[in-house]
Amino acid sequence: DGKDYVLEYPIKADFALIKAHQGDRWGNLVYRKSARNFGPIMAMAADVTIAQVSEIAQLGQLDPEHIITPGIFVQHVVAVNAEQGEA
Repeated sequence: DGKDYVLEYPIKADFALIKAHQGDRWGNLVYRKSARNFGPIMAMAADVTIAQVSEIAQLGQLDPEHIITPGIFVQHVVAVNAEQGEA
């Protein structure tokens, strides 16, 4: 229509390191509090996502209504106990 537009390219990352409250071995993640703000967005924007979780749930244990980041966006899940992760 003869109008000029500004094109903003989306954010892109090679790696995303995110923290979640719960996760299963397939990478489905449940967040607590403000971790939900940027965790899901960065998981979708990165080529490789590594998620640190406080609890590993059994497959099928997580309520599908509470899963914020589906496992398709997560390549690695690392469980860290609260005693180990806090300094």
